[in-house]
Amino acid sequence: MSGGGAARDLAEDYRGSGFGAGLGCGDAPALLVVDLVRAYLVDGSPLRAPVEDAAAASVALIGAAREAGLPVLFTRVSYRPGGVDGGLFRRKIPALRVFEEGDPLGDFAEGAAPEPGETVVTKQYASSFHGTSLAATLTASRIDTLLICGFTTSGCIRATATDALQHGFRPLVVDEACGDRDRRLHEANLLDLEAKYADVVSLESALTTINEAGTVKKAGTGD
Repeated sequence: MSGGGAARDLAEDYRGSGFGAGLGCGDAPALLVVDLVRAYLVDGSPLRAPVEDAAAASVALIGAAREAGLPVLFTRVSYRPGGVDGGLFRRKIPALRVFEEGDPLGDFAEGAAPEPGETVVTKQYASSFHGTSLAATLTASRIDTLLICGFTTSGCIRATATDALQHGFRPLVVDEACGDRDRRLHEANLLDLEAKYADVVSLESALTTINEAGTVKKAGTGD
């Protein structure tokens, strides 16, 4: 995670005060792809953001996880026409109308479509855990660690990582594979996540973790 002197000073202050201990990767990681959909990538969308590089990094993670044999789970937002099931969140952010059923902006981005058998969690709020079966699915699959990528860092990524920790899963947020409307939002939220709720890891480190976990898994199954 890059940043100026003020960000470095704040990170050092956090560490000096007893924040930011590492969680590390557990024994059974999975990749969680949060809202990697067209709404953030298509010109004219009210949610359009400069996240092309993050999308490409996320697609690379998806490919690596599949190759390694690790679980890949996806989330998407979907509302009934009129958005009544979005409650106050939908009222607070009128731009979320793009996620009403039938709007193509809610479709998965190119290269990010789930394959048959992969879990897709449909949600109405920022956290991938709120009001969904995600925690139960992870527990049933004995997954203990989530490599998290997608959009946006200050919204659904932050909420998901925070709730992952609170549900007992290790959140590893992949820096280059998350994006936001502005780089400053991205960096500020990653700094705070690293201090309090998650490990923030580089794309290179995430790919290494995936490859190592895949090797262990294949050795255990005799593949």
